[in-house]
Parts: sequence; C-alpha cells; structure tokens
Amino acid sequence: MNTVDYDSLFASFSGSRGDLIPLLQQVQEVEGYVSPQSVKAIARFLKLSENEIFGVASFYAQFRFIQPGKHSIHICLGTACHVQGGPIIQQAIERKLGISTGDITPDRRFDIQRVACLGCCSLAPVVKIDNDIYSHVNVDCLDKMLSAYE
Repeated sequence: MNTVDYDSLFASFSGSRGDLIPLLQQVQEVEGYVSPQSVKAIARFLKLSENEIFGVASFYAQFRFIQPGKHSIHICLGTACHVQGGPIIQQAIERKLGISTGDITPDRRFDIQRVACLGCCSLAPVVKIDNDIYSHVNVDCLDKMLSAYE
C-alpha cells in the first residue's frame, strides 16, 4: 500500500478536537480503514492520545481497523433478510471462503461484514459485494456470485 501524506491529508482541518470524526472519515476514505499509522498521525495533529482516538473510532460502526479485502461482502441481517434466510447465507459464504464474518481471506480477495440493514427489504435476503446488490440470494447462487469477483 502507498504511504499516505498525512500532512497534506489534514491540511484543510484546523486541528481542533471537533475535527476528529471528519479526520477519521477522511483517513478511512483514503486508506480503506483506520490504520495504526493514521491513529498516530491524528493523535499528533489533534494533540490527543491514541487511546482517545481509538475510543471514539471504536464507538462508531462506520470505522474499521482492519484493512479490507479487494472486495467487500456485506450480508444484510435486518429483520426481512433474517427471516428470509440471511443467517444461512452468512454461514454458507463463511464456509465457502473459509473465514468468519469480520475476517479477510488469506489472499486478501474478500472481507465479510454483517450489516443491520441495506434498505432493500423487499428483495430479501440481500448481499452487497462492493457496490453490487444481489437480491433473493440463496445458497445455490453463491458460487456464481462470488466467482464474478477476481
């Protein structure tokens, strides 16, 4: 991964405590996650401890501390998807990829995340891979669905 120039990335911020969330969002947009290096850089810039940065970032579900895979799989487990078999789809994807939710495949091809709702309730169960939404997903279509992502 390329080295991030945090000074340039932070240039539009004032350095006040109120910049913390926007800085975390900016870093995650650039790096794909909140890296240990970015936490150190933010702590120096805002004159806060790294523990404070982790404390705030870990409170919000939007921030991740593990580098994502090349393709991110989001399995909807909201009420409609749960009732229509979302947990079965989750287990099947985990088995096929050999990892658990929250992990990354050893080849860094996929990471798996569970989400509370993707807002596609009438299409349940739903899986999102990168920006592609798959509706009415069943175990039989998983191989074809996953093979589209090299």
